[in-house]
Amino acid sequence: MGNWKKAGLIGLGAVLGVLLSLNFSAVAQREAKLPIPYEDLQLLSAVFGKIKSDYVEPVSDEKLIKEAINGMVRGLDPHSDFLDAEAFKDLQISTQGKFGGLGIEVGVEDGVVRVVSPIEDTPAFRAGIQTGDLIVKIDDTATRGLPLSKAVDKMRGKPGTDVVLTIVRKSADQPLVFTLTREEINVKSVRAKMLEPGYGYVRVRSFQERTGEDLAKALKDFYKQGELKGLVLDVRSDPGGLLNQAVAVSAAFLPKDALVVYTDGRTPDAKMRLTATKDNYTRRGDDYLKDLPAAVKKVPIAVLVDGGTASASEIVAGALQDHKRATVLGTQTFGKGSVQTILPLSNTAGLKLTTARYYTPAGRSIQAKGIEPDIYVDDGRDSSNRIREANLERHLETNKAGAPTGPAGSAAPAAPNAPEAAPKDNKSAVQPQPPRFEFGADDDFQLAQAMNHLKGQPVIASNKSMAAQAKPQ
Repeated sequence: MGNWKKAGLIGLGAVLGVLLSLNFSAVAQREAKLPIPYEDLQLLSAVFGKIKSDYVEPVSDEKLIKEAINGMVRGLDPHSDFLDAEAFKDLQISTQGKFGGLGIEVGVEDGVVRVVSPIEDTPAFRAGIQTGDLIVKIDDTATRGLPLSKAVDKMRGKPGTDVVLTIVRKSADQPLVFTLTREEINVKSVRAKMLEPGYGYVRVRSFQERTGEDLAKALKDFYKQGELKGLVLDVRSDPGGLLNQAVAVSAAFLPKDALVVYTDGRTPDAKMRLTATKDNYTRRGDDYLKDLPAAVKKVPIAVLVDGGTASASEIVAGALQDHKRATVLGTQTFGKGSVQTILPLSNTAGLKLTTARYYTPAGRSIQAKGIEPDIYVDDGRDSSNRIREANLERHLETNKAGAPTGPAGSAAPAAPNAPEAAPKDNKSAVQPQPPRFEFGADDDFQLAQAMNHLKGQPVIASNKSMAAQAKPQ
């Protein structure tokens, strides 16, 4: 599981996955009034000087200082990161839902590029690339030891051009070779459809600037077709996003002023109580939830979650669960219960810093634990090898009493060794497997069970048991 050092979004390289962001905060201007550790700074200066004088090749001051900052920030927890000018710009673009490239969220683990998650309806997703895949080769370049930024750059490119990824997958005996055509990725946050008369389906893929508005539009469109008997809210494999949009989605279904989430940290800015009120989910002044049909507040809801449900999507699931406004179905969620604030710095750079933990309305911290569904429904996708917050090195922990305890190392096993590169003869490589199923499709087992629950019919806990019942004796 291992040493996650940095996460990037292939395309523009933005850091979005399992992110809960307070967006851009002015607290960066606050001066730190703490004693300067002169002895430690002298040690840093001594190391700096030795590298400058004795390293085998000349190294620029800019590179040494930048890498010192990177090491300092990344040593805190898996989600804090220093953002240079390019990464800072990419992060801003990512919250608007536009990416260029292949549509893969990636991280680096022990020098190997690993897929965190492919984004729905992108070249990577359609080709069948899966969470946990190790990208060992990009075209003719081996990725072991390759900086993530350079790996991202190699996967970027002009839409319409091809890139070949060689992948090692635990379930495959030989490397898999994927030829992908780059696209401009425009990720639509909300997808909605009527499953059958009276039953609506809304999928939230990530929490972007317009998620709340798009949800409101979808709900109004549903009610133009008649009253709803039930609604499925799907946040499976939703990596998170903007905190105010998690409040917006929750507020659509909760009474006005109901508590959605509260946060606690060391500074006054980190202590917040966010309720279902306009000021907590919109910055433009327009209350896009005010015209929702009144019946939205009472329609029965089933929330679908899985091991990829993280951060902002866990806030929504936890809030609706605590208020007994919805039934949560699926498997245990990712367990990211911390908040990152984007602090602008000089020279257009920024700092993504963990500043608080968040708690559900009932006071639960899900950090390194996740949301437990009310009804477990296993469709066979979640496995013991799935990466969760508790597997990340230096993840924040919460003690049994629910109080913060600070960073701790993970007890997860080391990542499996990956080959330096794939065999030169690609003819010997295993061909890619068919794409995984689409969320919300006719063969979506968990969705079928959510519908059974809404209709008061028996819910099957596992598709394995259903297959066993169908097997002829």
